[in-house]
Amino acid sequence: MSASDVRRRWRVWRKGRPFWGGLAAVVAGAEICVIPLAPLKVMLEQGIAGVPGVLMGLVMIVMGLSAWFAPQYRALAGILTVLVATATLVMSNLGGFLIGTILGNIGGAMIFAWQPVPAVARSAQERSPSPKES
Repeated sequence: MSASDVRRRWRVWRKGRPFWGGLAAVVAGAEICVIPLAPLKVMLEQGIAGVPGVLMGLVMIVMGLSAWFAPQYRALAGILTVLVATATLVMSNLGGFLIGTILGNIGGAMIFAWQPVPAVARSAQERSPSPKES
């Protein structure tokens, strides 16, 4: 399998799902998960307050991955990502110091707004030469 064949297959896979929204949701969830996972001494002082941050971050990661691997559930994944990202603002260190909340809201909106390209338009795109080939 050549490198151009791998790139073509990757491009087809990426364009067939809400890739960038899922990536933003996964990054936001990871960022929200990492902040409460401080050293043990800090975690013991924080107590049970760190658990919602980790759980909400995991939910955001799962929603981002479900957007990639089950794009038919993109509406549910997008809405839940936005809701959880907004809830982390209150429940988890200002939503990962606002970075996780902002990325989560953008990613959830991108997941929700993504629409698959119809098969007719896709075949027309494949037949027309790209500007580089002309």
